[in-house]
Amino acid sequence: LAFSEMDKLKFKQLAGSMREAFGVQREIKAKEIPKGTSIVAQEFTPGRPDPTPIRDIRQHTTDDLKDYLQTYESLMQQRLEEEAEEIRESFQDELDSGLIDIETEDQRIIIRIRERGAFPSGNAEIVRDFRPVLTKISDVLVGVSGQIVIAGHTDSVPISTERFRSNWELSAARAVTVVHHLLSTNEFPPERFLIEGHADSRPLASNDSGENRALNRRVEIVIVKGNDLEGEELSAADSR
Repeated sequence: LAFSEMDKLKFKQLAGSMREAFGVQREIKAKEIPKGTSIVAQEFTPGRPDPTPIRDIRQHTTDDLKDYLQTYESLMQQRLEEEAEEIRESFQDELDSGLIDIETEDQRIIIRIRERGAFPSGNAEIVRDFRPVLTKISDVLVGVSGQIVIAGHTDSVPISTERFRSNWELSAARAVTVVHHLLSTNEFPPERFLIEGHADSRPLASNDSGENRALNRRVEIVIVKGNDLEGEELSAADSR
């Protein structure tokens, strides 16, 4: 009834006020593009899609670390070769006479004691004339860092005596004898030593001749250095 008494102008004014109060929108024609401004657009500008600093740093660090490790391993190997050469110079006479051999494998220096001149056949007692050589080895080992693995080896000819039931016992007994001599001549921390007996399971040559069998009868003193000490089981057999 109230509306009926208003003229058209007043009705339009009232309708406009209600539309603004309740947020009624006018129809937008399809051809028109809605326009407006955004507070975010006003206050911020889009950034460039560059790699984050963290990603950048990680990439460079990985490459640098790889180069560093390669350089470190190269320096370690060079140092190992230099140390092995110093040991060779100390045992030049023994090397020339064929009593011992000295080699390097990975991060290991191997002093190989041949049975000839060191042990009687089928026996674990050190020959008296060889004891000074073993004492000399002991004196050198005191000044060399690293774990020391003493490993005994035999040829494939079976043995069964009152003392040794097999080549396993003979190879282990010879390694034990070497360790006892080293400990008796110098003060070593016992934890530096590891004893192994391999019998004929790790030959240097085939056992098809007397000369080759003589090569296989040996005791090896293995100085383990560098990465071989980290996270790996110590074993002279791993070097072959």
